[in-house]
This record gives sequence, structure tokens and C-alpha cells, in this order.
Amino acid sequence: MPEFHCGAALPRCGHCIPNGAATSIVGDASKTRSNSNSSVAQTGRLGYKAHLLICLRQANTGTGAQEPWLHLRRHLTGPDAQLDFPVLEKFAAEGGSDYFAEIARFGAEDDLSHGTGIAYSFATDRPAGFHDDDLALLKAALPALSLAMMSYAGHTIASSLLAAYLGDDAGRRVHSGAIERGSAESLRAVLWYADVRGFTGIADVTAGGPVVELLNDVFETLTASLRRRGGQVLKFMGDGMLATFPLGEEGGERVCHEALNAAAEAQRALDRLNSARAAVGKPVGDVDLALHIGEVLYGNVGAVDRLDFTVIGPAVNEVARIETFCEPLGHRILVSAELAAAVGDSHRLEPLGCHRLRGVSEPRAIYALEF
Repeated sequence: MPEFHCGAALPRCGHCIPNGAATSIVGDASKTRSNSNSSVAQTGRLGYKAHLLICLRQANTGTGAQEPWLHLRRHLTGPDAQLDFPVLEKFAAEGGSDYFAEIARFGAEDDLSHGTGIAYSFATDRPAGFHDDDLALLKAALPALSLAMMSYAGHTIASSLLAAYLGDDAGRRVHSGAIERGSAESLRAVLWYADVRGFTGIADVTAGGPVVELLNDVFETLTASLRRRGGQVLKFMGDGMLATFPLGEEGGERVCHEALNAAAEAQRALDRLNSARAAVGKPVGDVDLALHIGEVLYGNVGAVDRLDFTVIGPAVNEVARIETFCEPLGHRILVSAELAAAVGDSHRLEPLGCHRLRGVSEPRAIYALEF
């Protein structure tokens, strides 16, 4: 979350308590910066304080629903002191004399796509409290600051959303403008295709909520093994998952080994997950996993009004076909001959012979990865 302090010269700042704080709140969280020692203390979730400020202003004026700028002023000492929030008691105990807060709301009241707004709070230990010119300066500066913070927060939120829904690399590309339909580049990568074995039967006898919970647990377990090894999830497809390990220019053998290690680690972690779930009577799911290497096209494919950032090419189809042999061949991790050759060290790979993949003209050699 963005942090804010007034930036005035210290130690006699007219806008902040030298031993206190100035605070900004975006959405539901904030951080408070102590201006005397430049230390940062986490104040916790302050959304409820912002809500209380809004409610108080609405109760006092009756016009809060139409007013985007909501203000609160509290004297902390003297006969006019009003310590009606816990944070005010805290500031008063630390020597504060005056408190001012203002909230800028974004968008319509019921439209949270812009966020709930930004709340600022200021306190001073100056005996006379805030001067009128202090408050005038704050009120004049905060609108421009709020626009800048909103722009920054919007950029950060967009980056986070795109990374969550598209993956880190694809999200960065889309955010930087790679949105032209049909734009794609050639990419050599290890392809990682996983699918929950017998998922249709599981879903047929299990309620929707537990099925979603199972998928979340399985996908998180699979993805955890990718994160630290350079793999990236490209998409979740029902009970399946497609991930890539781009080879880059540093040499492919290391990346290929990382992909195999991630697969072995994922299966061991899934065994632990399934044991824990079975112990409490929850449904479990074994995962079949196939790995292949090849050239793919990486980019935007779709309709004029709905695009998908994905990979296409024969290698994508082949890795999906290889995965279907896991159950009949009795192994949970299968590796293509191309990836086996790229690894260079096949002591963990067991040859399973040649098999005809659906839609592929020539039989392909398949290997099992022991884990």
C-alpha cells in the first residue's frame, strides 16, 4: 500500500506529530510512518476507521452521499477535546494536540472497481494545534496527491490482476501493450501438462464446493513446485493445467532438469496432500503429468472481442496426447523422447517403448520419470 507523510521540514513540522504520524489509507489497509526516526510501524487494517469517519461525517452533515471529500477535525487537548475513536486516545497519550482527517472517495458509492478511496489523517503536538493555513494547504494539496496515488494504485492492481489470471510473463506482455490479435512469437520451451486422473468420476459423486477445494489444493501443490524453478502456469483448463519452462539463451539442459525436478517434487507433494486429505475424509485426486519439449507460438489468439494469450503448435497437442498414456502404462510422469534426449542424463528415465499418439503419424518413444 502507498505510504504518505507530509514531507515538511523537521523537527518542527506543522502538519505531523514529531513522535506521531501522518497516515494514508487506500482501500482497507495502511501503514504509518513515524517522522521522528523515519521508522515504519504496521498499524493493521484501518478500513474500519475510514468507515467510521465516513459514517460520522454523514451523520453530522446528512450530505455525505453526495460529497466526495469527507473531513474530520478533533481537538485532542483542552476543553474542546473529543476522543471518540481509540486512535485519538493513542495520539493524545503521545502528546498530540490536534487531529485532522480527510477521505477522498473514488467512483460511485456502489462501484468498487475504483477502490473505496484514500483516507488521510494528520496529527500535531503543537500546543495551538493546526492553524487555518495548515488545513488550507492540506486541502489544496490532497486532491492532486489522490489522483497520483490512484493512478499508481491502478497500475499496480492491473499488473497484479494480469499476473494472477495470465501468469507473470504473459501478464507483463499484455500490460505493456501486446494485445494485437494474431501477434505471436516463436518460443522453445519445455511443456508441462497435468490432469487429475478420474476427475469426472470424482465430480459425479462429490458436491461442488469440495470439488473446487480439491482442485485448488491440487493446483496450488503443482504450482508451488514450478515457482522456484522458473516454470510458469499458462492456464488452468477444468481439471488440467498447462505450464511452460522457456529455454532462453542460457542453455536448455539446466532448464530441462529443473522441469523434471519440478514434476518429481510435485508428485511427492501430491502424495502428502492426498494422505492428509484422506485422513480427514476429503476426496483425493491423483495427477497424471507429461513433459515434452518443442517450438511453440506464444501470443494472442481468439476472436476480435475475446483474446487468449496462449501457446499453440504440434508440441502442445503432443504433450496432451502423451499424458493420456499415464494410466494405461502405469506411471504418473511420462517424458517424451525429445525431452529425454535434451536432458542428457537419463538415469531416472525408464524407456517404455514406442506408442502411437492420436493425430501423430509416427509412433513416439515414451519414458517414465521415477520419483
